[in-house]
Amino acid sequence: MTHTTSNDTKSILSERVNTLSSGPGVYLMKNGSGDVIYVGKAKNLKKRVGSYFKRENYSDMKTGVLVGKIQQFDTILTATEQEALILEANLIRKHKPRYNVILKDDKRYPLLRIDVTTEYPNLTIARKMKKDGALYFGPYASAGAVHQTVKFINKTFKLRKCHSRMFKNRTRPCLNHQIGACLAPCCLDVDNEEYKRIIDEVALFLKGKTPDLIRRIKNDMAAAAMDERYEEAAQLRDRLFAIEKTLEKQHVVSTDMVDRDVIAVSKGTSLSLITVLSIRGGGLSGSRHFTFHETLADDEALIGTFICQYYETAPFIPPEIVVPVLPDDHQAVSEFLKNLRKSQVVLVEPRRGDKLRYIEMAKQNGAKELEDRENASRSSTNLLLRLKKKLGMEKIPARIECFDNSNISGKEPVSAMVVFKDGKPFKSGYRKYTLKTVDIQDDYSYMNEVLRRRYAKDDPDTPLPDLLMVDGGKGQLNVAVSVLKEVAVDNAFHVVGIAKKDERKGETMDKIFVPGRSNPLNFSRDEDLLFFLQSIRDEAHRFVIQFHRKRRNTESLASIFDTIPGIGPKRKKNLLIRFGGMENLRSATLEDLMAVDGISEQTARKLYEVIHK
Repeated sequence: MTHTTSNDTKSILSERVNTLSSGPGVYLMKNGSGDVIYVGKAKNLKKRVGSYFKRENYSDMKTGVLVGKIQQFDTILTATEQEALILEANLIRKHKPRYNVILKDDKRYPLLRIDVTTEYPNLTIARKMKKDGALYFGPYASAGAVHQTVKFINKTFKLRKCHSRMFKNRTRPCLNHQIGACLAPCCLDVDNEEYKRIIDEVALFLKGKTPDLIRRIKNDMAAAAMDERYEEAAQLRDRLFAIEKTLEKQHVVSTDMVDRDVIAVSKGTSLSLITVLSIRGGGLSGSRHFTFHETLADDEALIGTFICQYYETAPFIPPEIVVPVLPDDHQAVSEFLKNLRKSQVVLVEPRRGDKLRYIEMAKQNGAKELEDRENASRSSTNLLLRLKKKLGMEKIPARIECFDNSNISGKEPVSAMVVFKDGKPFKSGYRKYTLKTVDIQDDYSYMNEVLRRRYAKDDPDTPLPDLLMVDGGKGQLNVAVSVLKEVAVDNAFHVVGIAKKDERKGETMDKIFVPGRSNPLNFSRDEDLLFFLQSIRDEAHRFVIQFHRKRRNTESLASIFDTIPGIGPKRKKNLLIRFGGMENLRSATLEDLMAVDGISEQTARKLYEVIHK
């Protein structure tokens, strides 16, 4: 059922609320253009939707402003609250409403993966969880944290370290076995049950169940000593000492050893933030923060929607989740989590005791993180405001694009674009270009081609920038201005050129040129603005050089492979995927080469000779 409004929006919507059902369902709030700006669920549609329009005062001014943008709404009835919850999630994914809680996926955060479907699994780093039967742990807050964990496990446990392709083709144990860091199941007869026990120990460690792991190792150590297997007992003792040392560093927050997550909400002037503390085996194993700029949801709806989105793709769901306030539909949320976890999940709203202390701890963490982020945002906004004034722009340069080119004597020319959004790198907006129309070394022609390819076509998925910066002096800037006029976007945004200082002329600062002015702008009193623009230029330079080097290495490898009989397109592709560059190829052993699909011993020997000449 669709409801539309005329001028007196609030009163008409309030009247139409009276016609709604009191059953469960989903509602879609829309603006004057008919765009969905918020999707919500309710066990009582009439009561829930009415709360938006029949209220005289709102908890804060921002909520009142957002409600004022609602011009119409749709409702969809469902048979149960559970159906409403699932439908809400699907509609949020479909419409991506501006004022909903929308979590980005965890592809940026590393996970640890153990493929238990293989006979002798190893530990690897993954960027995305798949439904492939493997065990996943994390995500970890930083790449440094995950590498530190892998380093400890590799040192303490004796899992195989080599890749699967190498593992299948090895003929002798590697150095890891010689130093006692690997059982070498690739070449030696390793008992599968013994290896499985080690995998179980690694899983216990990664799940945070360190006390359980310690008890298990102590029992195994005692049994080994009883059977006079003293070497094995000594190895277990060393493993026990290493794990106990890491346990000493762990911050213990609970004594009941229950795995639980603690969720808290912090609200600032411009941001809302949700903090998740992970408590595993009584110890605080990590924390994560998620920010939202604007939302129509109150705390009950905010937490309910967040829980469903967060745990839908989480590698682990604890049996208990502690929240500051229960979602309106907490029973449906619990049932949703139960179906994901395949066992009961309890949502707890504590009133006193240790669990209330956990909430306070999460709030303190969240408040500090929110303060840091808002301060950073204010600092970035202030910098962009000053840059706007310095360049004489009409609006803040919220989106800045910068181009740079790279080539070697005119060969393999490439270009790249980096994007800064609200003063920070926006890496999903970065673009790479292989230049196609210029056969000679000509930086002006390179810039001409790449700017035409970027701005000549109307791409709704890639908005125009507020500021374009080209790497080069007045010559590059004039090319940019000419191209923008020809493709009719010259009045859509500002453009500047950045050139390096010429120390031979006594210059001490890089130069910023703007159209219609022969001399560069004076940044002597605004060095931080110049440093900011330099950082964007340097990022563009880094990105294009990385792209060019990778392309050059690929071409150089491909040319080497072409000289060796027996390496056709498929085998060439396999070699490029496996080694990527000349440095990796030169460090490869004969066994490494033979481990690549389709590479025989004879072909591997020939390739080895060629690359080591």
